[in-house]
Amino acid sequence: MDFEVRKVRKAQGPKKLRREREEYFRLVQLGYSNKEACRVVGVNLRTGREWRNGRASPNRIVAPAHAPQKPGSASSRYLRPDERLHIADRLREKATVRAMAAELGRSPSTVSWEIRRNRTADPRGYWHYRPYAAQARANARRPRPKPGKIGQNPELRDFIQEHLTQRWSPEQICHALRRQFPDRPEMHVTHETVYQALYVQGRGELRRELAKALRTGRARRRPRRQSNKRQPRAVRDMVMISDRPAEAADRAVPGHWEGDLITGKDNRSAIGTLVERSTRYVMLVHLPVDHTAPSTRDALVETVKTLPAHLRRPLTWDQGSEMAAHRAFTMATEVPVYFWEPASPWQRGSNENTNGLLRQYFPKGTDLSIHTREHLDVVAAELNSRPRKTLDWETPAERLHKLLAA
Repeated sequence: MDFEVRKVRKAQGPKKLRREREEYFRLVQLGYSNKEACRVVGVNLRTGREWRNGRASPNRIVAPAHAPQKPGSASSRYLRPDERLHIADRLREKATVRAMAAELGRSPSTVSWEIRRNRTADPRGYWHYRPYAAQARANARRPRPKPGKIGQNPELRDFIQEHLTQRWSPEQICHALRRQFPDRPEMHVTHETVYQALYVQGRGELRRELAKALRTGRARRRPRRQSNKRQPRAVRDMVMISDRPAEAADRAVPGHWEGDLITGKDNRSAIGTLVERSTRYVMLVHLPVDHTAPSTRDALVETVKTLPAHLRRPLTWDQGSEMAAHRAFTMATEVPVYFWEPASPWQRGSNENTNGLLRQYFPKGTDLSIHTREHLDVVAAELNSRPRKTLDWETPAERLHKLLAA
């Protein structure tokens, strides 16, 4: 045997007995009793019991023993038994969480969460971290699938099924539960929990036929963010921003525009916005009646025709249905239209920023059709005369004037 009992048998205090403990566990796995293993290793019987049972109480209070558990998985995603032993040792030495995390190669939050979640209390109410008890708790929590809240509570399940039969929505049911049982948290669920009980196969918490009582009548979710299953848009023959000329990206050449709509209450009114990418010069498009495709086309044609010819370069717009007549707009103005990628506001940062500035003048939830053409011109002139940090504190009007003069 390579292991030798240490010659200096003084009390070790908080210092770890690494080699002694490793040898102790090797002997226990070979079938040695606690007494025999402690004699061979040269430690006290109480020390061996604390190692074996995972007890490290400074108050020497007897607690129920927890037998070592076989780890449920060797994945690096989960803490291993030896890592939990290391945490227990370092806690006795008053080591910091960050020091333990660095030694284990783990995140400090992982170690901190492990200590808080898997510690145990002794009869006096003191908290201690016992590695084998922590491992047993982790193994017990790991199996999937777990029983759902609805399936474990027959009263809750019957209440939900009864109201689903009456064609209540899951959200209405959840609010009714909170009103009817305000002091019983076991009767409170979210509407997502109800949907999961209906849609997820194999849970068996709610009857599958109850899904027909939902507004949609579907028994499964319909994914919306998958590109191959996305609903076709109203704008046809779109040319995407990836095909836009390279000169528009570096903002060196003036005349490239970004466009969008800001809408009013209930999306019934709108104002068109045009922002020149190089100078951030703003033009507002008057839409007094509606913002349908024909109305937007005519208003844009009227606005763009007021520009000099050398400032009529490509326009980039959102994929909204208001630009369904983009081909007719291009034929009337000779200005090609390119479209942003969906859900990519960073591709039109100048326009997004300008729309935010315009909300000071046109708040959300208001009727935008009451604003006249003259008022829109006043607002645009005020924005164009405001110094901008991105222009080295020049105004958009000054920058545009310099480019035109050059």
